[in-house]
Amino acid sequence: MSLIEIVIAAFILLEFSNVMALYFAPGSKYANAVGVFTAWEASKGYPEIHEFVRYLVYWVAGAKLIVLLLLAVIVLYGDEQLQRMSLLALAIATSSFYWRLFPLVCKMDKAGQIEPKNYSTVLGAMILVFIVVFIVGALF
Repeated sequence: MSLIEIVIAAFILLEFSNVMALYFAPGSKYANAVGVFTAWEASKGYPEIHEFVRYLVYWVAGAKLIVLLLLAVIVLYGDEQLQRMSLLALAIATSSFYWRLFPLVCKMDKAGQIEPKNYSTVLGAMILVFIVVFIVGALF
């Protein structure tokens, strides 16, 4: 198994744990589920809003599952060039986190809407590590 395949497979395993958490334990504070957001519990007081939030959570899980299955096909059947390009695509797509999601999660963290405190910093660092690993995996 090449470094590229190892990087993609590791990402698939990590993200699959998030997909499972989102589908089966969305209120969890583990595996980057949405339980870290105080709004998750607060939304339960408003059934219509909570159903909408649940819909969005499941939609994200489904979109992630599509990407993960496509990555699995790329690892199993793609040549090295396609695998490298998929890592670069992952790096670019994952970088979009810093455009909209990171400022929002930082704002919520500062407002005390996330538990544990400083979750945004940990998440931002974790996403940066993913991007670096994707780029390193694509180049070597």
